[in-house]
Amino acid sequence: MSQYMVEIQLPAVMTEEFTAKIPAQRKKINEMMEQGLMMSYALSEDYSKLWCVVRAESEFEVMSIVSEFPLIDYMDPKISRLMFNNVVALRLPMFSLN
Repeated sequence: MSQYMVEIQLPAVMTEEFTAKIPAQRKKINEMMEQGLMMSYALSEDYSKLWCVVRAESEFEVMSIVSEFPLIDYMDPKISRLMFNNVVALRLPMFSLN
């Protein structure tokens, strides 16, 4: 299974219809993260772009996953296959069972 970076351009003006779908979008992203399909999800400070890392077998599968986004009608996704994606893991201190 490969990882893909999806860069999404968002509309310059957010309509009421757009903002009404944001809670459903966040819920869907959380579900995908719990399922292990989505590895990360980030929004630029100016709300103009989203980036997410998706685990999939192909670009077609990535588009299938992204098409489930409630906000897909407002998105223009660009997909790039990643060679690697380093992620900082939470490190817990070692503990003794004694």
